[in-house]
Amino acid sequence: MSDHPEPTTVTVLAGGLSHERDVSLRSGRRVAEALRTSGFDVDVLDADAHLLPRLAADRPDVVWPVLHGAIGEDGALRDVLEVLGLPYVGSRPAACRLAWDKPIAQSLVAAAGISVPASIALPQATFRDLGAQPVLAAAADWAGFPLVVKPSRGGSALGVAVVGETRDLARAVVDAFAYGDTALVQQFVPGTEVAVSVVETGGTVQVLPAVEIVADGGSYDYAARYTAGATEFFAPARLPDDVAERVAKAARGVHEALGLRHLSRVDFIVTDAGDPVFLEANAAPGMTETSLLPQAAEAAGIALDVLYRGIVESVLG
Repeated sequence: MSDHPEPTTVTVLAGGLSHERDVSLRSGRRVAEALRTSGFDVDVLDADAHLLPRLAADRPDVVWPVLHGAIGEDGALRDVLEVLGLPYVGSRPAACRLAWDKPIAQSLVAAAGISVPASIALPQATFRDLGAQPVLAAAADWAGFPLVVKPSRGGSALGVAVVGETRDLARAVVDAFAYGDTALVQQFVPGTEVAVSVVETGGTVQVLPAVEIVADGGSYDYAARYTAGATEFFAPARLPDDVAERVAKAARGVHEALGLRHLSRVDFIVTDAGDPVFLEANAAPGMTETSLLPQAAEAAGIALDVLYRGIVESVLG
């Protein structure tokens, strides 16, 4: 018998068939590299028809889903992992569903006393039943311009548009419908965009430094998120200390209000008055070379292999 214990086995799930497949593959590779540096025995598997038989046969010690889009963030895959009895990194299925549905998340966050933008959710059926033009005219009169239009579910800023005038509103809503059957129309909040990552290691919740996002084109869209050099980041964000503390407190409040676990990323607009306004929460944050959680860890002086080891160990208890 060997005197050396077998290394902990971690299976990283990456890929899938969502619009965010490429991002997921890049994130998965980065997580796997860091975990191997930590000494774990790591496999990377795609989320396809071969996945469940492989997991059932291999029985890894921990599964780390690094899947974006519906399969990674709507809770369904995590339901399956629980049925298989496999420990996994990340939030439980119910919490994933709450964060994935932006209107529900905003309602819960607002109930926790955290500011959210005024918004309305418009299912496709509403346009069909009431007519697109009257509905859009009412939304524009209510909120004024500019407006933000986005799918009610989804990530990576896919289908998100800032609309400055009436003639562009219908197109923005149609584009949002390409990613789901409900569009979220909300008031544009001017200010500084920041992302705050929350991680749980060693039995404690840690809020990493906020990362400030300044997109070259003014909009932190899909291309700005995943094209190196397309966006300027400041980590930590250029916020006064008291505002940074307020933002960190709000991020932890969102993490707890939605029941998130192990890791999350919370996006805010910080107004000129220093008030954080919640935009959305991500239960499966990106882990690519341009993603925000890795940048926040670096700003905190935490090596990714050390951070990811701590997250895996928190799963193992």
